[in-house]
Amino acid sequence: MEGKYDFERNYREQILKCSRCGFCQAVCPVYGSTLRPALNARGKMLLLKEVMDGKIDLNDELIESLFQCTTCASCTESCPSGVEVAEVIKQARKDMVNIGSCHPAFKGMHQVLEKYTNIYAEDEPENFERERGKKAQYVYFIGCVGAYREDEPTMATLELLERLGVDYTLIDEVCCSGVLEDVGYEINKDLARKNMDLILATGARTVITGCPYCFRTFNNKPQYSELKKKGVKILHMTQFMEGFDFGVKTDKRVTYHDPCDLGRHCGIYEEPRRTIRKIAGNFIEMPHHHAEALCCGAGGGVRGAYAKNSIAMARRRLNEAEEIGAEVVLTECNSCVHNLSNAKLRKQKFKIYNTTQFINELMVEAK
Repeated sequence: MEGKYDFERNYREQILKCSRCGFCQAVCPVYGSTLRPALNARGKMLLLKEVMDGKIDLNDELIESLFQCTTCASCTESCPSGVEVAEVIKQARKDMVNIGSCHPAFKGMHQVLEKYTNIYAEDEPENFERERGKKAQYVYFIGCVGAYREDEPTMATLELLERLGVDYTLIDEVCCSGVLEDVGYEINKDLARKNMDLILATGARTVITGCPYCFRTFNNKPQYSELKKKGVKILHMTQFMEGFDFGVKTDKRVTYHDPCDLGRHCGIYEEPRRTIRKIAGNFIEMPHHHAEALCCGAGGGVRGAYAKNSIAMARRRLNEAEEIGAEVVLTECNSCVHNLSNAKLRKQKFKIYNTTQFINELMVEAK
C-alpha cells in the first residue's frame, strides 16, 4: 500500500530498519542536553513508524520532537543500519508544512525570506568598505551570519585575503536560502537566481564561501546547478587557505571544532587541520573530533526555535575545550562561532575564532 506521506514513500524501509541498539541516543546532541528519549533519532523514527502504522496522526503534537533536530548527522555516522536520519527528518518536516503544521519560528523564517534578502529581516548589512561586483578571479560569498552577526570575523577574513594578494570581489549577495530545506520549505528560487546572476557578472571562475551551509547549497542543490554548468568552482575557505604559507606562528594551546555542515555533511576534516598545524605547534584535539565531533547546537533551525537547548549543546562542546586546557578554539563556520561565543561562560578563558580571523590577528601582531 502506498504511503500517505512522502517521508513514508521515500524512507519507509529506512524507518523500519531503526533497531533497538540506541547508538544514536549516545551521540544525539539534543538528547545529550535534554535527556529526553523522544527527542533523539530513534525516538523520532519510532514516532514516524507510529504515523505509518496509523496509530498517531502527523500533526502539531509532533512539532516538538520532529522540529527539534539540528540535522547534525551524528546519528547517521553511528547507525549500524545506515538510516539517514537527517534526510528522513527533513522530509517529515516538509510533509508537516504541506499539511499546515510547522514550528512558528520556522514559519517565520520562511515568511522573512519571502520579503527580505536575509534571515534576519535587516535592510542594511555591514558594507565592509569594499567594492562589490567588480571583475575578479574570485567571489567571496559571506553568508547571512557573517554579514549580519559576525562582522568582525568577516572583516578579518577580507583583510587576510588582501594580505595574501587574492584577487577577489564581494557581491550584493542575498541569502542562499538553503536552510529553508532543513525546516520544511523549498529553496527560494528568486534568491538563488539573484546570487547566480551576481556571481556570473563578475567573471569569477571560483566562489569562496565562508559559510559551510552556503558551500553545501551551491555545490549540491539543483537551484544552483547553473554555476557548475558554466564552469564556476565552489570552494570553502578551508580548502582555499590550505595552499598558503602565512609566515606566522603561535605558542598557544589551540584546538579545532568541526562544524557539522563542513565535517559530517561534506567530509572536510583534514584541510583545516593542515592549515592550523602550520601556525600552531601546540595543536590538540578535543575528546570528540572529526566525524565524532559534538554539534554546537546551531543547525537545523534549532538556534532560532529552541534557543535554551541550543546553548546547552554549545556548552557541552565548550566543556571539552576547557577540559583539555585550550587557549584558542578555532572553527570554520560563523554559525558555530556565533553559538559557541554566546554559550561561553565568563570563567572560560579561551578565545573563539574562525581560523582566518586568528591567522589575520597573528599577522597583524607580527608587523
